[in-house]
Amino acid sequence: MNNTGKFIGLGAVVLLVVFAIVFIGVSLTSNSKPVKVTDKNKAKILNKMYSDIDITKEKAVKGSIDLNPANVASELPSINKFDVSVKNTTNDYVEIFSSTEKSGTGADGWINKVADDFNQSNVTVDGKRVSVKIRNIASGTATDYIKSKKYIPDGFTPSNELWGEMTKTSGVKTEMISKSMVGNVPGILLKNSKYNEIKKKYGKIDAKTVIKAMANNELTMGYTDPYASSTGLNLLISILHTFDAGNLLGNKAVSGFEKFQNNVPFTALTTLQMRDAAKSGTLDGFVMEYQTFSQAPDLKANYTFTPFGVRHDSPLYALGNSSSEKKQILQKFADFSKQTKYQELGSKYGFNHESNYKSEYSGVDGATLTSAQALWKEKKDLQKPISAVFVADTSGSMGGAPLNQLKKSLLQSQKYLGRQNSIGLVSYANDVSINLPIGKYTIEQQSKFVGAVERLEASGGTATYDGIIVAIRMLQDQMKKNPNTRPIIFVLTDGETNGGHSLDEVKGLIKAYKMPIYTIGYNANLKDLEKVSNINEAASINADTDDVIYKIKNLFNVQL
Repeated sequence: MNNTGKFIGLGAVVLLVVFAIVFIGVSLTSNSKPVKVTDKNKAKILNKMYSDIDITKEKAVKGSIDLNPANVASELPSINKFDVSVKNTTNDYVEIFSSTEKSGTGADGWINKVADDFNQSNVTVDGKRVSVKIRNIASGTATDYIKSKKYIPDGFTPSNELWGEMTKTSGVKTEMISKSMVGNVPGILLKNSKYNEIKKKYGKIDAKTVIKAMANNELTMGYTDPYASSTGLNLLISILHTFDAGNLLGNKAVSGFEKFQNNVPFTALTTLQMRDAAKSGTLDGFVMEYQTFSQAPDLKANYTFTPFGVRHDSPLYALGNSSSEKKQILQKFADFSKQTKYQELGSKYGFNHESNYKSEYSGVDGATLTSAQALWKEKKDLQKPISAVFVADTSGSMGGAPLNQLKKSLLQSQKYLGRQNSIGLVSYANDVSINLPIGKYTIEQQSKFVGAVERLEASGGTATYDGIIVAIRMLQDQMKKNPNTRPIIFVLTDGETNGGHSLDEVKGLIKAYKMPIYTIGYNANLKDLEKVSNINEAASINADTDDVIYKIKNLFNVQL
C-alpha cells in the first residue's frame, strides 16, 4: 500500500474514533437528567452560569434629568387605541366612556346591547333622531384622559362614583345624570377554609374584619392598582376608613394602612395576575367585582364573596360644557336602560345581585381620593423597599424605532420609580453589559440612570437569559447587603432569544430565587416572555409604539 493509501486509511480510523466518542458523549448527555435547582445548590448554579457570560462593566456617565412633574396627557396614547364598542347611527349623538365590565363582549357587554337597541329605537330630541357612541375604556384610564383634558367625552359611566368625584376636582364640569345604570358591588374573595378560620376567630366576616386580620398578619391578600382599578381604589379607601373613618388621611389611618400593606406580597397589575397567584397558593384572598365573580364557576366553588366599600352601580355623568341637547340624550339613554328587560339582562350577566348591600362610606371628595392615591404610592413599599434591575435588549433587531422607543419609555417613566427604591440597569446583545450597578434612587443615581439609557446602542444577537442571569446575581448581592429589600426584574425586548443560555436552562433558577420578572415586549412574540413572567406570578405587557409609555408608567407606578 502506498503512503497515500495509508494516510486515507489512518484518516478513516481517526474519523471513526472521533464519531464513536461524540456518539457516546451525546448518548450519555441525552440520558442524563437536568440538575434540579434547590435552595441548597442555587447559588452554585447561578455562579456557574454567571461565569459563562462575557460581562462588561460600563463607566457611569451622568445625564440631564427633568425634575418637573410628570405630564399625564403626553403619556396617554391616542384615544383611538380604545375600541368603540357601539357606533353612533345619527349625526346628533353623545360619546360615552364606559367601564370594561359592561362594554366588552359576552357577559361583559351589557351596555352595548342597551346602546344598540337605543340606536334602533328612533329616540328623538327636539325633533331629531339621536344615538349614542360607546367607547370601551377602564375607569382609571378614562379618568386620566378626562382629568388631563387630553380627551373629554360627552358622558362617562365608570364602575363607581369615586371616579366621578375625581373628575370634578380636576376642574372638568361633572354633572350626574343617573346614580345607577346597573347594579354591582366589589368584594373580597377569601378561600373557603380561610373564611371559616377568620369567622371562627372574629365571630363575623365583613370588610373591616378582613382588613384588620390582614393587618394582624392572619391572612395574605392581594389587590389591584388604585390608580387604575375601581376595586383597588375602593379597597384603599376602605382600609383608611377602617382605621379612622373621621380622617382618612390622618396618622391613625396611615399607620393602619402601613400595617396592612406590610403583609401584602404584591399589588397586581391585573385581576388575572391575582387569580394566578391565588391558584398557586400565594394568596388567601383578593378583590373582584361580583359581576366577574359570578361568571367564574371555579371561584364560586372555592371562595366566599364579602362585599366592601362603595357600590359599583355604574353612575352616568355629563362632562364638560355639554349642551342641553346632549344632556337630554344622556338622560334618555339612562331612562331607556332602566326598562325591565335590560335590568333582567343585567341580572343574567351577573349584575343587580347583592342588592341589599349598602355602601360602607360615602362623601369622599376627589381631593381626598387623589391624596389617598399619592399616599399609597409613597407608603406602599416603605417597610420593604424595592431593588429593581432593568434588563434592556440592545440586539441588532432593536435598531432604529424599537430602541428609540425603549429609551424614550424608560426616560419618561423613570419619574415613577420612587426615591425609597434602588435601581440598576443591564443591557444585552451577544454579551451583557452592566450599565449601572444597583443604587438608591437618589438624584445622582437618577442622573446616572438617564445617562446610561441615553448611551444604549443596538447591534448583535439576543442573549436574553444571559441578561436575566446577570440581573439575578446583582439582586442577590444586593439582598446580602439588605435582606429586607424586595427584588424585581424588568425585561424590555422585541424578540426571541437566539444566543446564550436558554429558557429551559434558567427557569429552575428563576423559580428558586423567586424574583418576579415583568416582561415588556415591543411589537414582540410574547410566548417565551409570558412563560418567564408566569414563573413567579409577574405580568407580561405587549406594548406597541403608541401606548408603551403609558403602559410602562402604569407598571412602574404599581411595582415601584
